[in-house]
Amino acid sequence: MNKKKIANLAPYGYITPITVILVGFVIVSVIISIVLSFTRYNIMTPPTFYGLKNYERLVTDTKFMKALFNTLKLMVMIVPLQMILSLIVSVFLVSHRHMLIGKIANSVIFIPVLCSNAATGVIWRELLNGKIPAVETFFGLFGIKASMLLGNAKTALAVVAAVAIWKMLGYYVVIYSSGLLGISESFYEAAKVDGAGTVTRFFRITLPMLKPTIILAVFLSITSSLQCFDLIYTMTGGGPNNASTTLVIYAYSLCFAGSSSAGYAMAVSNILFVVILVIAMLQRGMMKREASEI
Repeated sequence: MNKKKIANLAPYGYITPITVILVGFVIVSVIISIVLSFTRYNIMTPPTFYGLKNYERLVTDTKFMKALFNTLKLMVMIVPLQMILSLIVSVFLVSHRHMLIGKIANSVIFIPVLCSNAATGVIWRELLNGKIPAVETFFGLFGIKASMLLGNAKTALAVVAAVAIWKMLGYYVVIYSSGLLGISESFYEAAKVDGAGTVTRFFRITLPMLKPTIILAVFLSITSSLQCFDLIYTMTGGGPNNASTTLVIYAYSLCFAGSSSAGYAMAVSNILFVVILVIAMLQRGMMKREASEI
């Protein structure tokens, strides 16, 4: 084999490890999940064919409907605020990137991203358990009892959403910052010459040029919020009274908690998979359209 052929094959060698991982741990897992969703399976006994009964059960399962509603509700609470806040912060940091405050803030805001979701959830659960006087006093200034936030069905999911936004803010700031830094200064200079103010430049130059980055960030935020598990599990466990139970939490409880119903859990998981797949296809289509317009 000559050097040219080896050079042509080299790129395939580079992607082989990740391809093996993708096929072995993602694609195969999805196929197994789909197959098991048509069976009656409780982990301890061999699966038996169950037809469409697991999917028929979804229609009449009030807990599934509640979990689906909570999943969508969590997404609606997280995505808009996460996108707006991260964009505002990234604009500030990019405009002050050569100043000390910008450099310090850029580092500090990314620290929560480095912490695991499970550890973050445990820390916030302990902070809001009412045993820390300073925390109780702080929330008391706003007429809020910290110890009741996670124990109240009306506020539990909102608190989880707030923590999720805070934790991943730095991640999306980095994404937006990279997009902002890719916009040529010549556009802003030309706009200044034409008399455009800061607000006009933002809406007429920054946002349109940042559209592909926004599409990517929104997609990542949506998929992340739909799959949120460890943060919810460590903070509320899905409670109180299933107020923060999402599809992922519900599927986990069906499979591993109480009377195991793994086949039905797979059906629940597959519904979430289809939702994410549709969103991914929409994002792909939007990105292609943006690329063709450039």
